[in-house]
Amino acid sequence: MRIIFAGTPEFAASSLQALLDTEHEICAVYTQPDRPAGRGRKLTPSPVKQLALQHQITVEQPENFKNEQDRQRLEHYQADVMIVVAYGLLLPQRILDAPKHGCINVHASLLPRWRGAAPIQRAILAGDKETGVCIMQMEAGLDTGPVLAEVRCAIADTETAASLHDRLAELGANTLVEALTDLPARQRNAQVQDDANTTYASKLDKSEALIDWQKSAAEIDRQIRAFNPWPVSFTQWKEQPLRIWQASLVTGNSQSSAGTVLSVTKQGIDVATGNGIIRLQLLQAPGKKAMSVADFINANRIEVGETLG
Repeated sequence: MRIIFAGTPEFAASSLQALLDTEHEICAVYTQPDRPAGRGRKLTPSPVKQLALQHQITVEQPENFKNEQDRQRLEHYQADVMIVVAYGLLLPQRILDAPKHGCINVHASLLPRWRGAAPIQRAILAGDKETGVCIMQMEAGLDTGPVLAEVRCAIADTETAASLHDRLAELGANTLVEALTDLPARQRNAQVQDDANTTYASKLDKSEALIDWQKSAAEIDRQIRAFNPWPVSFTQWKEQPLRIWQASLVTGNSQSSAGTVLSVTKQGIDVATGNGIIRLQLLQAPGKKAMSVADFINANRIEVGETLG
């Protein structure tokens, strides 16, 4: 098939690479305009753009599709289908209708659960035991279209957003390629979503990363895992933010106030919570790299009885 691919981050690049490994023709790649990145704030192409250029594929980067010229240009490609993966732009109905078979989306959740921008992180944060990938026929609504294919996977107790992202990216890419082999049949038999079971995965905000020690140890553990690698959970220590990259649950409870440091060893820093104890294992002080607790306590003095938060 003749395909337009639209996507931006690494998650999308996995699907593009999978398509490049097939006999399908990628006639154009659409991606977000280059954005400033890194300490130098240098304009940086998206992972999808970098991959497209490596394969000498035409790259389009419209700010949006309000411009008539941009709409006509996409229509001019006369694609059989447009594959959309974490593109980051809302597509008007005219664009959705332009390809022969419309627009197909790869979404990292079991729709209609976690429609929206951050399904991977929200699933971990909520304590879901299972997630997956849906291949969906796109409509004008937010992730509301009928589902062409669904694959499920378990969420491990130690799963981070980073590890689940990588698993779902590969799962999504493989499921997409499989779905394209009999796309018309899948479209005829697509499963309409049950809107009554809808939940929304709102975009992450840095303000959510601050740890509330009054919450249970299990909730804080999920927060730390869900916000790894961004925005990274943190607490206040000696009037400075201390980022927490990794932690684990400790059996037992404590009568100490939430946020109190209970023990400090090379295995971890145990902290009391509103319900239970959590062990901090990978920390990052301001201006420093993330480091193990053993390295952290060699370079910093943190005492039993101190309060975090």
